Amino acid sequence: MPIALLALTLSAFAIGTTEFVIVGLIPTIAADLQVSLPSAGLLVSLYALGVAVGAPVLTALTGRVPRKALLLGLMALFTLGNLAAWQAPGYGTLVLARVLTGLAHGVFFSIGSIIATSVVPKDKAASAIAIMFTGLTVALVTGVPLGTFIGQHFGWRETFLAVSALGVLACLGSLLFVPRDVHHSAPATLRQQLAVLGQPRLLLVYAMTAVGYGGSFVAFTFLAPILQQVSGYSANAVSAVMLVYGVSVAAGNLWGGWLADRRGPVAALVLIFALLALVLLVLQFTAPHPVAVLLTVLAWGAVAFGNVPGLQVYVVQQAQRFAPQAVDVASGLNIAAFNLGIAGGAWLGGHIVAGWGLMHTPWIGAVVVSGAVGLTAWSGWLDRRLPAPVGRRENSTCAVAPR
Repeated sequence: MPIALLALTLSAFAIGTTEFVIVGLIPTIAADLQVSLPSAGLLVSLYALGVAVGAPVLTALTGRVPRKALLLGLMALFTLGNLAAWQAPGYGTLVLARVLTGLAHGVFFSIGSIIATSVVPKDKAASAIAIMFTGLTVALVTGVPLGTFIGQHFGWRETFLAVSALGVLACLGSLLFVPRDVHHSAPATLRQQLAVLGQPRLLLVYAMTAVGYGGSFVAFTFLAPILQQVSGYSANAVSAVMLVYGVSVAAGNLWGGWLADRRGPVAALVLIFALLALVLLVLQFTAPHPVAVLLTVLAWGAVAFGNVPGLQVYVVQQAQRFAPQAVDVASGLNIAAFNLGIAGGAWLGGHIVAGWGLMHTPWIGAVVVSGAVGLTAWSGWLDRRLPAPVGRRENSTCAVAPR
C-alpha cells in the first residue's frame, strides 16, 4: 500500500473524529460555556452545513490549484480550526471554528479521492478510495470514543487539541509522501453542478439521503444527554457507549453493502430505513433502562450508516440513467445531501429539546426516517414504471462534462 494513501487515511480519520466527537461532548460544552443543549447541538448542524457548502463551492473555486498544495492548505485549515476550538473564549468563536473545519472537510474528500486513485494502478482505484474512507469508519470506532474520553476526563478543549495533533501528523505525512505531480482534470463548475440538480430523479435520491440521515440525527445529536439524564449513565461511561456504537457502525456498513449487492439498493434501503425508524421508536421506551438502552444503541449503530453503500450505488445508477455525463458530480452531491440532513436533523432536534424535551427526539426522528422509507419505495416504483431514457442529446442542458 502506498504510504501516501496511508497519509490520506490518517487525514480522513482526523476529520471523521472531529465531525462526530462533538456528539459525546455536547453536555460538557453546554455546561462549560453556559449555553443550552439546543445551542450546543448547533455545533453539529453548522459543521455539517460547512461541509455541504464547502464541498461543491470550494471544490469549484479551487479547481486550478495543484492538488498537493490544496491538500496541504486544507489540512492546515483543518488544524487551525481545531486549534481555534481549543482556545475558543466563548460560544461564538467555537461556532466559527466548527464552520472552518467543516469547509476543509467538504473539499478534502473531493480531492482526496482524486489523489488516492493517482497513487495506485488504475485497476486498484476503487480499493484506494475505499481504504481512504476507512479512516471515517475507524474514527467512529476509536477516535470518537477516545475523544469523548479525553473530553470527559481532561476537558472538551483538550479533545480539539488532540485532533489538532492528528491534523499536524496528517499534514506532515501528506507533505512528505503525496506526490507533487498529481494529475487532475478541471472539476465541474458550479453551473455544471447545479445542472445536475435539474434532474428530478436525482433530487429524489438526495431527498432520501437527507431525510434518512436527518431523522437519525434528530436523536443522535442528543444521545449523550439522553444517556446521562434519562438512562442514568455517568459522563465517563458515555465514551464506552460511543465505542459500542462505533463498532456496530463498522459492522453495519459491511452488512449494508452485502445487502445492497444481494437484494439491490432499493430493497436494501427500504429495509434499512424501516429498521432505523423502528430502532428510534424502541429507544423511546428503552431509554430509562441502562441495559436495554445499550442494546438499542448497538442496534442503532448497525442500521444508522448501513444505508451508505446502497445510497451511493443507487445515486450512481440513477446518474448513469438520467445524467450519464455527470456521474461523479451526482455522487459528490449525495455527500452534500448527507451533511444537509445532519445539519437539518440536529437543528430540528435542538428545537424539539427546547420546546418539548429530550425524550421527544427519538419518536420524532422515527417519523422523519419513515419519510425516507416512503421516498425510497416511491423511487423504486418509478424505476419499475418508467423506462430508462433512450439516448440523450449531447448538448442537453442537464449534461455535465466529466471531471
